[in-house]
Amino acid sequence: MAPVDATPDTADKDAPLRADIRLLGQVLGDTLREQEGDDAFATVERIRQLSLHFLRDGDGAAGNELQAMLARLDATQSVRVVRAFSYFSHLANLAEDQHHLRRARAHAKAGSPPREGSFALALERALAGGANAKRLQAHFSTSHVAPVLTAHPTEVQRKSILDSEREITGLLERRDRVDLTPDEAGEDAAALRRAVLTLWQTRILRPVQLAVMDEVRNALSYYDTTFLRELPRLHNAMEDRLATVPGWNGAALPAFLRPGSWIGGDRDGNPFVTAAVLVETLQTQSRKALGHYLDEVHTLGASLSPSLRIVSVSPALTALARSSPDASPHRDDEPYRRALAGIYARLAATARTLDGLEAPHLAVGAAPAYADAIEFASELDVLDASLRTHGGALLADGRLRQLRCAVAIFGWHLAPVDLRQNSDVHVRTVAELLAVARPGCDYSALDEAGRVTLLVDELATPRLLASPFVDYSAETRGELAIFTQAREIQQRYGAGAIENVIIAKTDGVSDLLEVALLLRETGLLLPDSGHLGVNIVPLFETIDDLARCGAIMEKLLSLSLYRRLLASRGDLQEVMLGYSDSNKDGGFLTSGWALYRAERELVEVFRRHGVQLRLFHGRGGSVGRGGGPAYQAILSQPAGALQGRVRITEQGEVIASKYANPELGRRNLEVLAAAALEASLLPRRHDDPVPGFIDTMEALSGHAYRAYRALVYETPGFERYFWESTVITEIAALNLGSRPASRKKTTAIEDLRAIPWVFSWSQCRLMLPGWYGFGSAVAALRAECGAGVMPLLQRMAREWGFFRTLLSNMDMVLAKSNLDIAAQYAGLVQDAALRDAIFPRLAAEWNATRAALLEISGQHTLLEANPLLQRSIRNRFPYLDPLNHVQVELLRRYRGGDQDERTRSGIHLTINGIAAGLRNSG
Repeated sequence: MAPVDATPDTADKDAPLRADIRLLGQVLGDTLREQEGDDAFATVERIRQLSLHFLRDGDGAAGNELQAMLARLDATQSVRVVRAFSYFSHLANLAEDQHHLRRARAHAKAGSPPREGSFALALERALAGGANAKRLQAHFSTSHVAPVLTAHPTEVQRKSILDSEREITGLLERRDRVDLTPDEAGEDAAALRRAVLTLWQTRILRPVQLAVMDEVRNALSYYDTTFLRELPRLHNAMEDRLATVPGWNGAALPAFLRPGSWIGGDRDGNPFVTAAVLVETLQTQSRKALGHYLDEVHTLGASLSPSLRIVSVSPALTALARSSPDASPHRDDEPYRRALAGIYARLAATARTLDGLEAPHLAVGAAPAYADAIEFASELDVLDASLRTHGGALLADGRLRQLRCAVAIFGWHLAPVDLRQNSDVHVRTVAELLAVARPGCDYSALDEAGRVTLLVDELATPRLLASPFVDYSAETRGELAIFTQAREIQQRYGAGAIENVIIAKTDGVSDLLEVALLLRETGLLLPDSGHLGVNIVPLFETIDDLARCGAIMEKLLSLSLYRRLLASRGDLQEVMLGYSDSNKDGGFLTSGWALYRAERELVEVFRRHGVQLRLFHGRGGSVGRGGGPAYQAILSQPAGALQGRVRITEQGEVIASKYANPELGRRNLEVLAAAALEASLLPRRHDDPVPGFIDTMEALSGHAYRAYRALVYETPGFERYFWESTVITEIAALNLGSRPASRKKTTAIEDLRAIPWVFSWSQCRLMLPGWYGFGSAVAALRAECGAGVMPLLQRMAREWGFFRTLLSNMDMVLAKSNLDIAAQYAGLVQDAALRDAIFPRLAAEWNATRAALLEISGQHTLLEANPLLQRSIRNRFPYLDPLNHVQVELLRRYRGGDQDERTRSGIHLTINGIAAGLRNSG
């Protein structure tokens, strides 16, 4: 495929990117020609040219020719076209990622100041802002930063595709080397052609729907590429940086940056997550962690060869070596090797005992399993201390240090798995238990106050409600089984394996007390001692729930019984805020403002009660689900919201874009750590916005809310318009995830999950959840307040990080949308009157929003302030847009009765390709 007709760019720094894109396009084009023939190549190239003219010039003739050409393609030809553009979109992403890393390395080599988002710059700013070693140590002693991987039906990439892409990335990186010989360069060129050919001959789609354990294994692939190796390296680099702070005095940096997971524990609307699946999930994770440790200990045993004839060792190391089953006379004078042989034997026994995992190498002899990961870590500490006190500090700082850090981060369990369930399920479960234990008790009929009173009474006693002689419903048995297994998992793998129980759709104090009761039933809560074995985490999702969350937490924290339980958790309470459902409920602007207000109120409530707050942000990949750059998002939080503690979901294709490449993954992890440090320790002007800002945002939000609700929930026929003008029906049938697209078997927007709602609007390139209502809100505010409101909005954009981030995210969404393409999707709506009533309304609001954004931001064009993303769109979208054009044509055929499996497959391929090209659509 020919390269994009690049806009002239005098910046030599982008020349390697253009060269990589050109090379990948040529290799893919050659592969297409060799595999499918010259006619196929010519067809794809003509479609690319027409799409480019349509994109850049709004050329109506090109658009008409393009539609006619696509209509003439048969199913096989359509699939071939889709695959070609999908793969180029993937390859362009790889080239961009590699260029970002190339520029970062060039920046570092040039001795330039630390880059934005780096831990070095965050620390430099913290010190300049008055932080010292004591304050930094206090910060990190309670800090907890966690990207939490979740499985949702927007993660479209198969592991086989990711593996090939990793190989291509490595070859692109080698191209930057100046010392390659001609033979090596030729070998790399051939390897690149093989990798692209492998991609072309690899099936993009899954033939069957994913099971939960498939999702677990997919997520674990990112531990192989990034987390297990890059996170310890990053941790050690941050520790080294902190060691330069005067007064730090060699203090160890706690393992504050630790990934988490929902996969295998998220039961909200997913009937396939069972107690058995939870057990298998933790066992699979543990095998991954133990397998890594076994490999590392084996490698250390081969390389750590100091001899007693040359160096001395500590008494503790001598004792550890003597306890080893390694009796080989060849290693009599090599105590580190003997000690490591014994550690390996104990680790092998642990893997066998915990998970039935056989070590890849035969242990030298029998040895007892470790009692826990702490005992394993303590033996590694013996090696470290001996090396450091006997001339081997450099050796200790290598692989051994990384292993010790990995054990501190991952333990036996690899990552804590959160449990999540809908509050309605808890209500039914508790009601059934009470109905049996207290005949005549109708818990479901009680009001909130009655429920709280009853639950507090029950939680004051250790008496259990559940009886082994009662045949409870399958739902109740399942809930009790989950918590029973959670307790056993903690006993097996450590308390860190299951730390959080999240309550979806929390709308009252009783929702948390119901979970407390279920925890008591299964031994995770002990009333007599006040021990609570997990965090009970409310999830506030709707606009109404967010408005009430402060009052709910005020009532909860006022209960002496609950405060006693919370004391056993270090007086730390986590609260999760849902970005997705609040957006679907009230729109982009109102959702963002409701979340900001909720955080401010929670900070104040928790301050009054002397309880530590940890916020868990349920962000998606798209702006419509709280996505956008994590660095800016964290820094735009209100004052006191972070306090060094934050958890953030990582969802959809964003997981692959952030963590599939190890170097890029490390940089993304570093950004989280840096942003958390800055947001916690640096005074910022936007922390306390002036009253005029608050009042203006309140007014804007109200206008935007009414505009959004009027469209989505009050416009007759809008539900039908949505289902016919997007790929929502086809998304529901695509084998992307283990969970259904709707909570109920209806087409109501209220019942649709937020993820496919946003994903569908992204596919048709309208991106409605990321901007709708803003234009109307600004117009209404201007009508109310006059022309003077615009200078105020412009000042808000300059001085208030929250508002500036909101505008920046909307800028990105508008730039990725395309009204001309969206109009083609609108053409799929069968009722012409409905189409003509709604699409012009959408287009008018898009134009009003764009105009308002540009006026407030002072830009002349979208993304003027973000040239990197502007360049990215220029490079990638000529290969993305054809996928939309083909998708519309295939949808028209399929809905018109064409049941050819190739047509259906082609639609699913376009969904995959568009999601990969947009990069943050879910």
